[in-house]
Amino acid sequence: MSRRLATLATCNLNQWAMDFEGNLERIKQSIEEARKQGARYRVGPELEIPGYGCEDHFFELDTVAHSWEALADLMRSDLTVDMLCDIGMPVNHRGVLYNCRVLLLNRQVLLIRPKMHLANDGNYREARYFSTWKHRLQLEDHSLPPVVQAVAGQRTCPFGDGVLRLADTTLAAETCEELFTPRAPHIELALAGVEIVSNGSGSHHQLRKLDTRLDLIRGATSKAGGVYLYANQRGCDGGRLYFDGCACVAVNGQLVAQGSQFSLHDVEVVTATVDLDEVVSYRGAVASLREQASTSLQPAFVEVPHFGLTTAASSAGAASATAGAASGPGLRVTTSAPLTPRIHAPEEEIAYGPAAWLWDYLRRSGAGGYLLPLSGGADSSSTAAIVGAMCQMVAKAVASGDARVKADAARIGQYAEGEPVAPSAQEFAGRLFTTVYMGTVNSSRETRERSKVLAGQVGSYHLDLNIDSVVESLVSLFVAVCGKRPAFRVDGGTPAENLALQNIQARLRMVIAFLLAQLVPWVRGRRGFLLVLGSANVDECLRGYLTKYDCSSADINPIGGISKGDLKAFLRWGAAHLGYPVLADVEGAQPTAELEPLREGHPPQSDEVDMGMSYEELGVYGRLRKVARCGPVSMFLRCADMWRSSLSPSAVAAKVKHFFTYYAINRHKTTVLTPSYHAESYSPDDNRFDHRQFLYNVRWPWQFRRIDAMAAAMDAAAPAPGPAQ
Repeated sequence: MSRRLATLATCNLNQWAMDFEGNLERIKQSIEEARKQGARYRVGPELEIPGYGCEDHFFELDTVAHSWEALADLMRSDLTVDMLCDIGMPVNHRGVLYNCRVLLLNRQVLLIRPKMHLANDGNYREARYFSTWKHRLQLEDHSLPPVVQAVAGQRTCPFGDGVLRLADTTLAAETCEELFTPRAPHIELALAGVEIVSNGSGSHHQLRKLDTRLDLIRGATSKAGGVYLYANQRGCDGGRLYFDGCACVAVNGQLVAQGSQFSLHDVEVVTATVDLDEVVSYRGAVASLREQASTSLQPAFVEVPHFGLTTAASSAGAASATAGAASGPGLRVTTSAPLTPRIHAPEEEIAYGPAAWLWDYLRRSGAGGYLLPLSGGADSSSTAAIVGAMCQMVAKAVASGDARVKADAARIGQYAEGEPVAPSAQEFAGRLFTTVYMGTVNSSRETRERSKVLAGQVGSYHLDLNIDSVVESLVSLFVAVCGKRPAFRVDGGTPAENLALQNIQARLRMVIAFLLAQLVPWVRGRRGFLLVLGSANVDECLRGYLTKYDCSSADINPIGGISKGDLKAFLRWGAAHLGYPVLADVEGAQPTAELEPLREGHPPQSDEVDMGMSYEELGVYGRLRKVARCGPVSMFLRCADMWRSSLSPSAVAAKVKHFFTYYAINRHKTTVLTPSYHAESYSPDDNRFDHRQFLYNVRWPWQFRRIDAMAAAMDAAAPAPGPAQ
């Protein structure tokens, strides 16, 4: 008996919003590689022709027109000959813009399948641009644009909720959010007998998210059987998100192929050879599945009778050769075996996700490198280590023969003709990464030394300078204008004086950083400019524990979406795994801004003392505020329950009110936060993710009265302490 073996391809593509030429080149390369690997079907990421992150560019008819032009260019080639291609692009149908999958074969448009469930929360705003297709199991005629008619020789094609009925199997597409939605299309498709479902996605990286996504992908076929192919973008396509790839294939609840999550490769094709008869067998063995399937409605089929995906239907095709299979008796058949999902530890995610994002940003921005104010503290040291990880990834990719990475590295590193490119990560870092320690009389010898040692381990071009003269010049200017000299708190100054003197130091570091970023390449005899890196973590951004327009103000920030707790764990991991042992010393040091002078009898400055809360508490507040959607009263109730064994209700009330007071005072700072890598679900990023006002009544009178009343009642109801033993 012959077996229906099919080799299918999915992919990770590093697309860039509005880069039609580059995006089309990568699409073509992925189709060529899929064919070489024996596949007769290839699915690509969501909106892969224009790039997922076009945002308000989707309102421009140019974006849709250019997408059709790129599709026509693809159809003119031989790439769709005997290759079923599933392409993502926007389509305007009867005056409504849809996020679509366009299925091509032999220079013909077989079907346009619009997205039926949009992603419209968190970082996503798809309903701003697109509408959902609401006509389930229905197809309409779509008039193709002239540029496609000229290539295909067809005026119209089916548009809607359709399924391809090939010579040997059935295949349907869904898009990104439809995997996550409760009434996912793939369930109804499976019950209707569809054997292969693909998902072209635009899904971003978030710490600890991949296992959830893989569970959903495996779950898509464990309940009702079938083959599920997942494609994704991978890289920075022009914004705060890093799309983290991990294209994969699942069969009957088991993962059989998985691509990488973090990589510098622009194109990665993932193939799997599957036995479609195993899908039929799996479904037939579950009685409840059979019963539900017997009541399902027939899909709207698009007939493709002269093309098949399996070896039985195309015994002379490349799929047969790649699978090592034939339908004759006695010949060995090879299918892709189940595998254990590869899940990175959070520390690895912090190392390689932001590193890949930084590389994409650097090579596409035209800059000559990065400059980082390196204080020797946990945050800036984490950022330096991530840049070091980026350089390690580049050196490894060049050594492995990646021509695209090598060309970008040669251009950015300004290597001479014939000179070895990125022979080591440290050598490469020395060309493009500048670190600068900007000390004052308030800086310690320990932070200066840690900064110097880390710069040496990473390989950066390091500067060490004192800015006391610049600080004093600004203070002297104030004295000349106002006739009074401010003093630090330890010297008898008021809180206003103390804060102003700290902010002078912080803001001057920002000014000096941008000056150096412009002129250091000139000093070193190199072309171009440097991008300034910020290093404020997500907890400090939430609390507002940063100076507006200090070193948190930069071009981009790779750690602005990462918590202090996760960064400390990353430092411990990086000391052992990145080859930067001084990170262990950084992690063990007390966090301090070093903006106040040391005086005998006064404790040294501490971040947590200044904030009035610990970083661990900040993480709790951040998740409750954003992820759990808690206002002040709800947060008090949750924290009172969480901390009931260690704190009285009134003590919890004081902590929660303190947090919301300073959150409200400092919320305005989020309006100018440096664009940051999105890695955490409680990011306070005001621009795209966390939409709230920035002018609050900081007294929260209604809410705080409720908290006080509830805390008093809970204190009164608490059992009296027992007699001392």
